[in-house]
Amino acid sequence: MYQLVIVDDEEKILEGISELFPWNNIGFNVAARFLDARSVLTYVKNNPVDVVMTDISMPEMNGIELTKELKCYPEIQIVLFSSYRDYEYMRAAIHYGISDYLLKPIRYDELVTCFEKIRAKLDEKNIIEIPKPKTYYNEIIARVDQYLINNYQKASLEGAAEAVGLSPNYLSKIYKEKSGSGFLERLNRIKMEKACELLMDPSYKHYEIAFYVGYDNPKNFSRAFKTYFNVSPMEYRNGQRKGIN
Repeated sequence: MYQLVIVDDEEKILEGISELFPWNNIGFNVAARFLDARSVLTYVKNNPVDVVMTDISMPEMNGIELTKELKCYPEIQIVLFSSYRDYEYMRAAIHYGISDYLLKPIRYDELVTCFEKIRAKLDEKNIIEIPKPKTYYNEIIARVDQYLINNYQKASLEGAAEAVGLSPNYLSKIYKEKSGSGFLERLNRIKMEKACELLMDPSYKHYEIAFYVGYDNPKNFSRAFKTYFNVSPMEYRNGQRKGIN
């Protein structure tokens, strides 16, 4: 889990952002929350922090000033949010190299998109800075493959990423690089191999096989099967399997 600090001088907004959003589901832990910016500076001196998400308009020290002070911690990602559509705020934010700028009221989808990008960046940065042995990647690939075998009917890249503790984008990248096969390509192969197995058993009807391997529509299954093997499911069942391994 990456450590997140949230700052807003309005207690209800601070509580809402901290507690109503499912941070753990996207790999973040709200390590601390503060009503003032100066408390953040004290906190980061003694605690590991990956991301600071701060309001701009606050008394004594505003979010831009806090961002400036945090430049001595280049490893910390900064997300600013504000109710002001102010060009000067935006220009200052860009000048200090923040990760993102969100407007109040913060939309759920925008917050998810923002922090998924940050997580992908942190994942990649950590992998680069802490070289992993080959066995690390082999373990990731093996765990993803097992996830696909166990869940191929409803498997997704997001589900696999959650199972191995990586962001979906980063998992997709390293899975392709280390296994030589794309995630969806591997998932489709597992589904088609299982379909072949079931087609050899005459007790299974065509539509039952389609649903069993994760297709809601039997026609979509037939189309996918024929695209993959160049024969229809019925042709395969009737023995037309030339060239299929």
